[in-house]
Amino acid sequence: MEPGLQVEHRLASAHVAEVQALLDAATTADGVLPLSEHVYLHVTNGGDVGDRNLLLRSGGGELVAYAHLDVTDPVEGASAELVVHPAHRGRGHGGALVDALAAQSPDGRLRLWSHGSHPAAAALAAQRGFRRTRVLWQMRRSLLADLPEPALPDGITLRTFEVGRDEEQWVAVNNAAFRDHPDQGTWTVEDVRLREAEDWFDAAGFFLAERGHELVAFHWTKVHGAVHHAHGGEEHRHDHDHAAIGEVYVVGVSPTAQGQGLGPTLTAIGLRHLRDLGIDEAMLYVDEVNTNAIGVYERLGFTRWDTDVCYQR
Repeated sequence: MEPGLQVEHRLASAHVAEVQALLDAATTADGVLPLSEHVYLHVTNGGDVGDRNLLLRSGGGELVAYAHLDVTDPVEGASAELVVHPAHRGRGHGGALVDALAAQSPDGRLRLWSHGSHPAAAALAAQRGFRRTRVLWQMRRSLLADLPEPALPDGITLRTFEVGRDEEQWVAVNNAAFRDHPDQGTWTVEDVRLREAEDWFDAAGFFLAERGHELVAFHWTKVHGAVHHAHGGEEHRHDHDHAAIGEVYVVGVSPTAQGQGLGPTLTAIGLRHLRDLGIDEAMLYVDEVNTNAIGVYERLGFTRWDTDVCYQR
């Protein structure tokens, strides 16, 4: 094991604060969070079963780089995300972490995610023999332009998510809708509750479509940046160093209700909600190979903005 390298399954509370400070510095420098949201939420809560957290320190004990390794997928193999502090880049720390991650992989397989498709990440991947295997598009559209008028099919009603009531049925429908998706189709109730505890969570922007008492489709929106909303009648404001942007966080349709246009309709309902909050722009993520979904989003006015890339050896 490299001198100065620590490996922890669950981060000590003091180390959580150190990692958070490193992530903040990298996000400020790069304009993008270096970890996926799912990993970020677990890391900032200390970690999860199956996590391995690699902390690379300087000779003086300063945290100069961090990596998260998930070894729980026996089909696709281990998956990792890493970040080097902006003040310590160009010194081989990224390569040292990749080598340590490969050594920690149970079967030698390793996937590396780069958020924002940075040239430095591509160069590091090439140096270590990784190839580009998966791409996520970030797409955006203005909310100042015309939005389609949504019309629900006959027999479908709309309401918003209720905390403490809807978690289990939402997870069941989500996982059925995304049963072939490598990330979205394996949610748990605990994953939902982690997000409910975040400042950005707002049930008023989480739309559920029902046929009778059956949940058949949903659109969960998210807001990044400065925005007012209410929790339990109390007003909250969240301020960041950029204008608020809305996200089409998750849109899904139950296999029992596909072919009725519920996906585009629920998407339009969520976009109108975000606009009503005073937000001018919306974003979403979609797999590059999911051309059907890309076509739907393009018809709704979205265009490609940026990419996240997975490299595999």
